[in-house]
Amino acid sequence: MTDAQRISTAVAKLYDTYPFPPEPLQDEPPLGYNWRWNWLAAYSFCTGRKPETQAIRILDAGCGTGCGTEYLVYLNPQAQVTAIDLSAGALAVAKERCQRSGCSDRVEFHHLSLFEVDQLPGEFDLINCVGVLHHTPDPIRGIQALARKLAPGGIMHIFVYGELGRWEIKLMQEAIGLLQGDRQGDYQDGVKVGRQIFASLPETNRLLKRENERWALDNHRDECFADMYVHPQEIDYNVNTLFELIDASGLEFLGFSNPRSWQLEPLIGKETELLERASQLSDRQRYRLAELLNPDAITHYEFFLGRPPLPRYDWKNDTELLQAIPDRNPCMESWPSQCLFNYEYQVINLSAEELAFLQACDQNQERQSVQALLTTVGIDLAQVRGLFEQGLILLTPHSR
Repeated sequence: MTDAQRISTAVAKLYDTYPFPPEPLQDEPPLGYNWRWNWLAAYSFCTGRKPETQAIRILDAGCGTGCGTEYLVYLNPQAQVTAIDLSAGALAVAKERCQRSGCSDRVEFHHLSLFEVDQLPGEFDLINCVGVLHHTPDPIRGIQALARKLAPGGIMHIFVYGELGRWEIKLMQEAIGLLQGDRQGDYQDGVKVGRQIFASLPETNRLLKRENERWALDNHRDECFADMYVHPQEIDYNVNTLFELIDASGLEFLGFSNPRSWQLEPLIGKETELLERASQLSDRQRYRLAELLNPDAITHYEFFLGRPPLPRYDWKNDTELLQAIPDRNPCMESWPSQCLFNYEYQVINLSAEELAFLQACDQNQERQSVQALLTTVGIDLAQVRGLFEQGLILLTPHSR
């Protein structure tokens, strides 16, 4: 057995023992949304425009117990979804989850690793790979395998761990391993040892404080504790090594899907000279600076990659914006209301005019342009652009 096969077998054993994530099964559709898994919202975030079609193929690469898969099906009603996972135990839960919530007719499951994804026919318009690559024996080989299945004009959403914000986790993982000795690989014993350590540490201990502050709410479940502290394979990244992985994919980096986490203004904004110096850095250098100055906040990286050709619209041209057809972003909570949660679950307070415009977008059966809607709603073009920049509307370019 090769090292890669040994690691894959160990990872499969962990998730057969502790299927993850351990979210309960329900006999109804999932609540809420994750905009990163909504094709309309994700594509608009990456390109600036609404996609031309919603009849797409989606791959959930490393679906686990199917929580993300279920959302992908419900958030993309015209899509056909394929899900793969290394763990037969987790895959069985995923199948049952989708059957019980009534969405099994638009998803198919395959017991495959990332390295076997070439066995699937065709290409995919959206690939979702969350919390998987860092658990493989060869992430570069894994991301390259996925990249070969991404269709031209398609996008891929990836989530991998960050080393700076997980420093205490790495220490605890090693401590558990030392105390397990030759019992490493017995994941139930690993969870037992880990819980005993936390129960014994003084309250002032840094590892215990970080666990209580950040992770304990989830980690009361053994599945979450095992995934975090006794995983047999984990590779954590920093910005420099992350972009080595991205560059190896051969795809285009489209941006972090949590851009607010990478803003320098909250960190050094009191010193305009520092902001000016930072503006002279490359994008990657600014990302590195952000994580160096705020290491506790960067526990992971979530980002989009794309395969050209991909359009790019910023809607700074007034004529193009006036001719565009607007739609309301489907990822909103408490709609319709002047106070709502946007696609990132941020509180947004709308003016009466902005609310009226969004309602007009909802009722725009004739697919009228921004310019046409402005004749009936008391809002100006700058406010429309503001709604776009807040991610509240999706825009379709005028067809010439």
